[in-house]
Amino acid sequence: MRNILIIGGSRGIGNSILNYQLNTGNYCINISRNSLAVNNENYKEYNLDILKDELPDIDSIDSLVYCPGSITLKPFLQLKEEDFKNDFEINVIGAVRSIQKYLNVLKKGSNPSIVLFSTVAVTKGMAFHASISSAKAAIEGITKSLAAEFAPTVRVNCIAPTITKTELAKNILRNEKIEENISNSHPLKKICEADDVAAVANFLISKESNKITGQIMRVDSGMSTLKI
Repeated sequence: MRNILIIGGSRGIGNSILNYQLNTGNYCINISRNSLAVNNENYKEYNLDILKDELPDIDSIDSLVYCPGSITLKPFLQLKEEDFKNDFEINVIGAVRSIQKYLNVLKKGSNPSIVLFSTVAVTKGMAFHASISSAKAAIEGITKSLAAEFAPTVRVNCIAPTITKTELAKNILRNEKIEENISNSHPLKKICEADDVAAVANFLISKESNKITGQIMRVDSGMSTLKI
């Protein structure tokens, strides 16, 4: 049994990872603002704000997955300085706080690893994404820097998905026609479900990926690399 710490495991991709890990018999610790009704002896949760509250002490961690994110899409001249600060704090500072808090415990774990999240918009320039793509570009830079710094002990990887059908994206995917149009803009004519992205995270924290570190895994239906 492995100990998996998930930051933001109450919804979306984080919740999909959480459910998979519990179903495979691993012990999961969820740090989230929202409580889950999970009846499983291998589950523990802490309800707090990752940016404001003191993080709990945890004795044993094998993998850390940082899931909180944001989607701020506005024309550049409508973006306020506060938008950039908010996106940077939830995507970058929250991840930094978590890693700094738990790194020494993580180093003692079995096949220890960290998984972070970026976006396809970092690689493929997209209008109205200036704030969020700036924050996620920082995450990709941190991924590679920490992978080098923590080698050979802790592996660090990042997943960069296209838009994914989660609560966070509901204002964008607000009807079937919009979802169809967005899907058709991808080479595979599909956007991601939470389970699609979670499957890659589950692989990256498993022993099967023990030779993979410093990578940006692009789960984007081919959008960042193909033009069809």
